[in-house]
Amino acid sequence: MAGPDRVRRVVSHEQVVLGACRFFLQHGMVDMDRLAASLAVSRATLYRVAHSRDGLLGEVLWRFTERLLTRARQRRRHAGVDGVLEVTRAFVGQLHAAAPFRAFLRTEPDTAARVLFTTSGVVHRRVVSLQLDILREVHGDRPWSAGSLDQMAYLYVRIIESAVYAELLGAAAPDPELVERAARAVLQSG
Repeated sequence: MAGPDRVRRVVSHEQVVLGACRFFLQHGMVDMDRLAASLAVSRATLYRVAHSRDGLLGEVLWRFTERLLTRARQRRRHAGVDGVLEVTRAFVGQLHAAAPFRAFLRTEPDTAARVLFTTSGVVHRRVVSLQLDILREVHGDRPWSAGSLDQMAYLYVRIIESAVYAELLGAAAPDPELVERAARAVLQSG
Protein backbone atom coordinates (compact mmCIF):
# COMPACT_ATOMS: atom_id res chain seq x y z
CA MET A 1 0.00 0.00 0.00
CA ALA A 2 1.29 3.40 -0.91
CA GLY A 3 1.45 5.78 1.99
CA PRO A 4 3.26 9.03 2.65
CA ASP A 5 6.49 7.20 3.57
CA ARG A 6 6.29 4.69 0.76
CA VAL A 7 7.57 5.53 -2.70
CA ARG A 8 6.18 3.64 -5.62
CA ARG A 9 8.97 2.12 -7.73
CA VAL A 10 8.66 2.71 -11.46
CA VAL A 11 9.95 -0.02 -13.72
CA SER A 12 10.02 -0.02 -17.50
CA HIS A 13 8.98 -2.83 -19.79
CA GLU A 14 12.61 -3.23 -20.85
CA GLN A 15 13.75 -3.58 -17.22
CA VAL A 16 11.10 -6.23 -16.62
CA VAL A 17 12.09 -8.19 -19.75
CA LEU A 18 15.79 -8.02 -18.88
CA GLY A 19 15.06 -9.12 -15.32
CA ALA A 20 12.92 -11.97 -16.62
CA CYS A 21 15.72 -13.00 -19.01
CA ARG A 22 18.20 -13.16 -16.13
CA PHE A 23 15.68 -15.09 -14.01
CA PHE A 24 14.99 -17.54 -16.84
CA LEU A 25 18.68 -18.21 -17.45
CA GLN A 26 19.18 -18.93 -13.73
CA HIS A 27 16.04 -21.00 -13.12
CA GLY A 28 14.74 -22.29 -16.46
CA MET A 29 11.39 -20.62 -15.79
CA VAL A 30 9.81 -17.32 -14.78
CA ASP A 31 8.05 -17.18 -11.42
CA MET A 32 6.19 -13.87 -11.33
CA ASP A 33 6.26 -13.54 -7.51
CA ARG A 34 9.99 -14.15 -7.30
CA LEU A 35 10.64 -11.95 -10.34
CA ALA A 36 8.67 -9.10 -8.75
CA ALA A 37 10.72 -9.46 -5.58
CA SER A 38 13.99 -9.50 -7.52
CA LEU A 39 12.94 -6.30 -9.32
CA ALA A 40 11.78 -4.73 -6.02
CA VAL A 41 8.27 -4.11 -7.35
CA SER A 42 4.88 -5.43 -6.39
CA ARG A 43 3.26 -8.26 -8.29
CA ALA A 44 0.57 -5.81 -9.44
CA THR A 45 3.24 -3.48 -10.87
CA LEU A 46 4.92 -6.39 -12.60
CA TYR A 47 1.66 -7.44 -14.27
CA ARG A 48 0.79 -3.85 -15.15
CA VAL A 49 4.08 -3.58 -17.04
CA ALA A 50 4.32 -7.13 -18.44
CA HIS A 51 0.54 -7.69 -18.97
CA SER A 52 0.80 -11.49 -18.71
CA ARG A 53 3.24 -14.24 -17.83
CA ASP A 54 2.87 -15.81 -21.28
CA GLY A 55 3.59 -12.48 -22.94
CA LEU A 56 6.67 -11.99 -20.78
CA LEU A 57 7.85 -15.54 -21.47
CA GLY A 58 7.37 -14.87 -25.18
CA GLU A 59 9.66 -11.84 -24.96
CA VAL A 60 12.23 -13.84 -22.97
CA LEU A 61 12.17 -16.79 -25.38
CA TRP A 62 12.32 -14.46 -28.37
CA ARG A 63 15.43 -12.70 -27.05
CA PHE A 64 17.02 -16.04 -26.28
CA THR A 65 16.16 -17.35 -29.76
CA GLU A 66 17.30 -14.19 -31.51
CA ARG A 67 20.65 -14.27 -29.70
CA LEU A 68 21.27 -17.89 -30.69
CA LEU A 69 20.21 -17.33 -34.30
CA THR A 70 22.37 -14.22 -34.59
CA ARG A 71 25.37 -16.14 -33.29
CA ALA A 72 24.68 -18.96 -35.75
CA ARG A 73 24.33 -16.49 -38.65
CA GLN A 74 27.61 -14.79 -37.77
CA ARG A 75 29.44 -18.13 -37.89
CA ARG A 76 27.98 -19.21 -41.23
CA ARG A 77 30.66 -20.14 -43.77
CA HIS A 78 28.55 -21.39 -46.66
CA ALA A 79 26.23 -19.62 -49.08
CA GLY A 80 22.87 -20.63 -50.50
CA VAL A 81 20.86 -23.55 -49.24
CA ASP A 82 23.90 -25.03 -47.50
CA GLY A 83 24.33 -21.76 -45.61
CA VAL A 84 20.71 -21.78 -44.42
CA LEU A 85 21.07 -25.38 -43.25
CA GLU A 86 24.39 -24.56 -41.56
CA VAL A 87 22.73 -21.76 -39.58
CA THR A 88 19.89 -24.08 -38.60
CA ARG A 89 22.22 -26.86 -37.45
CA ALA A 90 24.22 -24.42 -35.33
CA PHE A 91 21.05 -22.90 -33.86
CA VAL A 92 19.52 -26.28 -33.01
CA GLY A 93 22.80 -27.42 -31.46
CA GLN A 94 22.82 -24.35 -29.21
CA LEU A 95 19.18 -24.95 -28.24
CA HIS A 96 19.90 -28.54 -27.26
CA ALA A 97 22.88 -27.39 -25.17
CA ALA A 98 20.90 -24.69 -23.33
CA ALA A 99 20.03 -26.24 -19.96
CA PRO A 100 17.57 -23.51 -18.85
CA PHE A 101 15.63 -23.81 -22.09
CA ARG A 102 15.51 -27.61 -21.95
CA ALA A 103 14.37 -27.42 -18.30
CA PHE A 104 11.56 -25.06 -19.30
CA LEU A 105 10.38 -27.41 -22.06
CA ARG A 106 10.46 -30.35 -19.65
CA THR A 107 8.69 -28.67 -16.72
CA GLU A 108 6.16 -26.49 -18.57
CA PRO A 109 5.36 -28.22 -21.87
CA ASP A 110 1.86 -26.74 -22.25
CA THR A 111 3.07 -23.20 -21.59
CA ALA A 112 6.04 -23.72 -23.90
CA ALA A 113 3.80 -24.93 -26.73
CA ARG A 114 1.40 -22.03 -26.26
CA VAL A 115 4.16 -19.41 -26.15
CA LEU A 116 6.33 -20.89 -28.90
CA PHE A 117 3.81 -22.00 -31.52
CA THR A 118 0.58 -20.03 -31.38
CA THR A 119 -0.19 -16.85 -33.23
CA SER A 120 -1.00 -15.15 -29.93
CA GLY A 121 2.67 -15.41 -28.99
CA VAL A 122 5.47 -13.41 -30.52
CA VAL A 123 8.09 -16.13 -30.90
CA HIS A 124 6.86 -18.02 -33.96
CA ARG A 125 5.98 -14.88 -35.91
CA ARG A 126 9.38 -13.31 -35.19
CA VAL A 127 11.30 -16.50 -35.97
CA VAL A 128 9.55 -16.72 -39.35
CA SER A 129 10.42 -13.08 -40.01
CA LEU A 130 14.06 -13.68 -39.10
CA GLN A 131 14.11 -16.81 -41.27
CA LEU A 132 12.77 -14.69 -44.13
CA ASP A 133 15.77 -12.37 -43.65
CA ILE A 134 18.10 -15.37 -43.79
CA LEU A 135 16.46 -16.56 -47.01
CA ARG A 136 16.84 -13.11 -48.56
CA GLU A 137 20.54 -13.12 -47.65
CA VAL A 138 21.22 -16.39 -49.38
CA HIS A 139 18.84 -16.01 -52.33
CA GLY A 140 20.08 -12.55 -53.20
CA ASP A 141 18.64 -11.29 -56.44
CA ARG A 142 17.08 -14.56 -57.61
CA PRO A 143 13.56 -13.94 -58.91
CA TRP A 144 11.55 -14.95 -55.84
CA SER A 145 8.17 -13.44 -55.28
CA ALA A 146 7.65 -11.98 -51.81
CA GLY A 147 4.78 -14.40 -51.18
CA SER A 148 6.90 -17.36 -52.21
CA LEU A 149 9.69 -16.44 -49.80
CA ASP A 150 7.16 -15.81 -47.00
CA GLN A 151 5.70 -19.28 -47.53
CA MET A 152 9.14 -20.88 -47.71
CA ALA A 153 10.17 -19.22 -44.45
CA TYR A 154 6.97 -20.37 -42.73
CA LEU A 155 7.24 -23.97 -43.97
CA TYR A 156 10.93 -24.15 -43.20
CA VAL A 157 10.40 -22.96 -39.62
CA ARG A 158 7.52 -25.40 -39.09
CA ILE A 159 9.66 -28.32 -40.30
CA ILE A 160 12.47 -27.36 -37.93
CA GLU A 161 10.04 -26.79 -35.04
CA SER A 162 8.46 -30.20 -35.60
CA ALA A 163 11.87 -31.80 -35.12
CA VAL A 164 13.22 -29.61 -32.32
CA TYR A 165 10.01 -29.66 -30.30
CA ALA A 166 8.75 -33.15 -31.15
CA GLU A 167 8.20 -33.96 -27.46
CA LEU A 168 5.88 -30.96 -27.11
CA LEU A 169 3.92 -32.16 -30.12
CA GLY A 170 3.52 -35.66 -28.69
CA ALA A 171 5.85 -37.33 -31.15
CA ALA A 172 9.20 -39.03 -31.15
CA ALA A 173 12.05 -36.96 -32.53
CA PRO A 174 12.37 -37.65 -36.26
CA ASP A 175 15.60 -38.76 -37.88
CA PRO A 176 17.80 -35.63 -38.30
CA GLU A 177 18.77 -36.66 -41.84
CA LEU A 178 15.11 -36.89 -42.84
CA VAL A 179 14.43 -33.46 -41.32
CA GLU A 180 17.35 -31.97 -43.23
CA ARG A 181 16.17 -33.53 -46.50
CA ALA A 182 12.68 -32.10 -45.95
CA ALA A 183 14.08 -28.67 -45.08
CA ARG A 184 16.37 -28.75 -48.12
CA ALA A 185 13.43 -29.69 -50.35
CA VAL A 186 11.48 -26.63 -49.16
CA LEU A 187 14.50 -24.38 -49.78
CA GLN A 188 15.08 -25.78 -53.25
CA SER A 189 11.42 -25.73 -54.25
CA GLY A 190 11.37 -22.05 -55.13
